[in-house]
Amino acid sequence: MVTSTISYEEQRKQRLEENKKRMEQLNLHKLSQALKPTPKINVNPSPVKKLKSRAVGFSVSTPTRRSSRTADKPPPNYKEYGLEPLLAGRRFYKRRDLLNRVYANDEDRVNAIERAEKLESHLGSEFPTFIKPMLQSHVTGGFWLSFPNSFCKAHLPTTDEELILIDEDGDQWKAKYLARKNGLSGGWRGFSLDHELVDGDALIFQLIKEDTLKVYIIRVNSSDEDGERKGDEN
Repeated sequence: MVTSTISYEEQRKQRLEENKKRMEQLNLHKLSQALKPTPKINVNPSPVKKLKSRAVGFSVSTPTRRSSRTADKPPPNYKEYGLEPLLAGRRFYKRRDLLNRVYANDEDRVNAIERAEKLESHLGSEFPTFIKPMLQSHVTGGFWLSFPNSFCKAHLPTTDEELILIDEDGDQWKAKYLARKNGLSGGWRGFSLDHELVDGDALIFQLIKEDTLKVYIIRVNSSDEDGERKGDEN
């Protein structure tokens, strides 16, 4: 039993020596040292810099920057003339609620067109005319009004021009005619809103001058007597 124990110890020492030599050959002892965690170095952190608070807004006492040519003159007071800057000469219209649109039914729409045709027959043939039934796109939203191509080619200018719209009371509105699109753009919105046009109304356009269109309005919710009365007046 003693002999076997000594041989075992010798064999174990021999294996340890062999393993040690292999570790040295593979430089494993250096690798284990490199993987050891480095000790923490107590470094004093740099002090936090205080940020300067920026003032929000402008000082009331800050003078308005003005041109050197007018610096020695008092600032203009538009209220003396009853005007506000940038507002003179402009007309403002309340935006229509597009969610509450009212659509004319087919029967009322056809009835308005028939009354417009009856009125057109009383206007005579001295001046060219055409009938335009109103849709939602004409009286809300985009306010674009297209004309019949045949009427545009025969009677209206081939370049963009400013046309005058005259209602039955003689009041005038200026509108931009776009020749390539055969219709009215700027200015038509004001005419439509001022006359409270709605879906289903039928309008008669009568070219009384090269740049002037007289407009007759047949209301979709009016009676036949209104159309007959307009025809008798003309």
